[in-house]
Parts: sequence; structure tokens; C-alpha cells
Amino acid sequence: MLPLPFEPPSPDRLYRVPYAARAAEAAAFAAAHGVRPAAEDRVRMGLLAVDVQNTFCLPEFELFVAGRSGRGAIEDNARLCAFVYRNLDRITEVVATLDTHGPFQIFHPVFWVDARGGLPPPNTIVSAEDVERGVWRVNPRIARFVAPTGLDLDAYALHYARALAGGGKYPLMIWPYHAMLGGVGHALVSAVEEAFFFHSIARASPTRFELKGRHPLTENYSALRPEVRADPAGRPLAEENRALVESLLGFDALIVAGQAQSHCVAWTVADLLAEIRARDEALARRVYLLEDCTSPVVVPGAVDYTDDAEAAFSRFADAGAHVVRSTEPIASWPGPIGAALAR
Repeated sequence: MLPLPFEPPSPDRLYRVPYAARAAEAAAFAAAHGVRPAAEDRVRMGLLAVDVQNTFCLPEFELFVAGRSGRGAIEDNARLCAFVYRNLDRITEVVATLDTHGPFQIFHPVFWVDARGGLPPPNTIVSAEDVERGVWRVNPRIARFVAPTGLDLDAYALHYARALAGGGKYPLMIWPYHAMLGGVGHALVSAVEEAFFFHSIARASPTRFELKGRHPLTENYSALRPEVRADPAGRPLAEENRALVESLLGFDALIVAGQAQSHCVAWTVADLLAEIRARDEALARRVYLLEDCTSPVVVPGAVDYTDDAEAAFSRFADAGAHVVRSTEPIASWPGPIGAALAR
């Protein structure tokens, strides 16, 4: 493992990354430590950083992933930054997903109204039974901005809630407005952005950014595909990200971190492993989950998804993925990557 090039700033605050200074330092660090361009890597290792954004990772923002410790995402990102700096020479490419929303989305309050025109507060669960009984209906004031021509939004709302329940998904949760495109909450946490920028210069490997979640009529926890992909008539609604699937499966090893363990990380890994099962189950051994760089959604007094997150990671391990810690040398990890790097 490489030494830290400098003491990483705390990931619990916003700041402007000093790009010019960091670029010069990254080039000098690479020269001093013999860090080669990523294009020369014999073993291609990808780091998938899921939604490491201010909206999820800073306490003053909308959906801070606190975990049960109360500082979950902050501590996760401190370890993630250190992992990136110490393994600059190992990580071929960083792929960063960005949850990306507008106000008029099916999980935001303004999408729904009750019989009196009131909006649901955050953390409200909208069930199929609620929609069927008229407890919540689609807000007619926004209908023309979110629905394709000819789509019956009320029928779609019921279809959507039923599809989640029948597909083993989480029920529809009304979240606070978050990850708003163009807002500061949408951006990467400053310390993480800085680490990724440093890596891109040191390895001559630009960070790949993948936006997800822009379709107003479906959630998109997974980076690979939306929760619901068809309307009541079976017509395509939102497509899976096939290019990203192929890219991730092209690495010799894929390391996964980010937020939240119980939601976007879990559903992304689940979809990736489903793709792997359809191709070659042995490919699951290339997937490494940084258990100390991700935390579950916990809202005291409302929801606690810790048990769901731990159960998901246990299933992933049973499927062949490796659950590892960022503080362990990569060469000591189990599976093909440890053996390849130990040679």
C-alpha cells in the first residue's frame, strides 16, 4: 500500500477542491512512487462508488445516512478516501454514480395529494391499498409534466405500488427532496471528489460518472436498472443501463462502496449478481464489497434498515462475492484478486 500523499481533509464539510495544486501534487506523487498509467495495468480493478453525494453523506443535508452510529457516511468516506490514496496504483478506474432528481418524482411529496389536497410528509409509505382507497392520488397540478401522452397516471400509480410489492422491492417511501440536479446536494462530498480527482491525474484515468434516477415515474435505487420498467400496458418506461453493466463486468475485480448499504448499494449489487448468474456464476468471485465504507438507512423513530442491509450482504457472500475491509491490503483479500496481486 502507498503512503498517504497528504492528510485527507475531513469528509464532514464542504469546500472547494484546489484542483491545480492537487494536479501538480498527484503528478509528482506518481513520479516519486513509480505509479504507472492505468492503461498499463495487468490486473484491471474498478472502484464503484455509489451515490457518495452531499445529500446522503453530510449531516446537514436531506438524507444523511447515519447508520446506527449516527456518523455512518462520514466515517465511511474517511476510510474510502484513505483507501483510494493508498491504492492509487491498484485502482484502474473509478466509477461514481450520482442519484439525480427533480422535484416532480414519484417518491417526492409534491407528486401526491390526499382528499384535501395535502401533501404526504417525508417517511410516509404509500401502499397499493392506499392508492386503491384514494388515501393518496397523483397530484393533478403536476400531471402534464411527468406523464407521457396517453398514460393514465392514476392507473399507473396503482400499477407501480403493486409492482413494488409483487417484485420483492421496498414499498414506495416518500423521501425528502434530495439529490436535486443543479443543487449542491447533488455533488460528490468534497473530500471524496478530491480523492477521485487525485487518482485521475496520478493514473491518467478520468473518473467515470453515471447519473441515475431522473425518470419521474420510478425509483432507481440500483445504478443498473429502475425499480419498475414498464407501464400497466407493458410498454417500456425506463431502461436498464446496459453500457454500465458491461463495463463493470469487464474488470478483473470490482470493488463496491457508497451509500446507502440498505438501498442503492444493495440493489446495485443484487442486480449485478443477477446478471452474473445469467452468464457465469464464477464471475461473482470478482466482486468485493467494502463493508466499512457503506452504512444503512436509519431514521430514529421511523425506520431502521440495518438488518435488511446485513441480510443482503450475507446473501451476496453466499452468491460468491467477497465482503472485505478497506483497511486490509488488497493483496491479502480472498479470491482471484488477492492471488493475482500476490504474484
